[in-house]
Amino acid sequence: MKQPSATAPVVCFGELLLRLSPPGQVPLARTTHLNIDVGGAEANVGIALSALGRPVRSVSLVPDNPLGHMARGALGTAGVDISRVVTGKGRMGLYFFESPAGPIAGRVTYDRGGSAFACADPQAFDFAGALDGAALLHISGITPALGPRGVALAEAAVDAAKAAGVPICFDGNYRSNLWSAWDSDPRGILTRLVAEAEVLIGNHRDISLLLGREFSGDGPDRRREAAEAAFDAFPRLQLIASTARHIVASSTHQLAARVDLRDDHWQTDELRIEDIVDRIGTGDAFAAGLLLRYLEGASAREMARSALALAAMKHGVPGDTIAVTRAELEAFDAGGGDVRR
Repeated sequence: MKQPSATAPVVCFGELLLRLSPPGQVPLARTTHLNIDVGGAEANVGIALSALGRPVRSVSLVPDNPLGHMARGALGTAGVDISRVVTGKGRMGLYFFESPAGPIAGRVTYDRGGSAFACADPQAFDFAGALDGAALLHISGITPALGPRGVALAEAAVDAAKAAGVPICFDGNYRSNLWSAWDSDPRGILTRLVAEAEVLIGNHRDISLLLGREFSGDGPDRRREAAEAAFDAFPRLQLIASTARHIVASSTHQLAARVDLRDDHWQTDELRIEDIVDRIGTGDAFAAGLLLRYLEGASAREMARSALALAAMKHGVPGDTIAVTRAELEAFDAGGGDVRR
């Protein structure tokens, strides 16, 4: 890809959400208080990139009420261009997150059916104007998982980017609970969208879904086999990035990052992350670290290192988002080896 200008914005399209969480490890069914955080996969990427110094433009729709204003305002406060975040009728998409506690896993409960964004018409968005002069469009598989209208929204954004000559980054973000809630065809829908992408964030399981086949190797060999199959199936695709996570305990994980190019690949050593505060949003932090360096023309090794570093840092930050400076990210990177341990 031709390296874009440093002032060209990354356009992030997707639903803004409010996350409601009981304090500590109190179960949702027994809590009397809820903490509120603004999030949403694509918004999380945008906030992280903006803090790192990359211009970001958000495209979304929120209800014209205090909850929608809260979500829109959080992006603006983070330095994201919110001029393309429009308002409409309907409700705010919500989800509830219960933190893991000892042997009990964390749990997400969605309450986003019929939200203002999920019911929006593609004509509510000026995609051509939003993508004017953009470096890249970032979108995820969460939008089409919302239902037929979500599919139409994702396809409209991708078609507009293709028409404008803007590269597309597609993050698989497979959410089985959303896809299973309607008569969906995840493989067919996601295949059409990934076919237009230059960057895919997803692992061998995502590629297995797309291609309808399994990969028999182990570890890095299996991931390379899957990447090569995806490159063969999708001529536009130039980069595939993924993480490998080994859960030791609810508060201790080991994480590695991998970047596959058509003619190169790099996988980091595992980083042990202890005393985890919040795992939600770590994949979006990974995406932001990757895209930051990708747009600068970095090598597979450099992209993997920055993506892993930002993902690791997010584990220590509560809420859906992370906002650290470029200097803070590079200080983490500079610890020796792939990442500081």
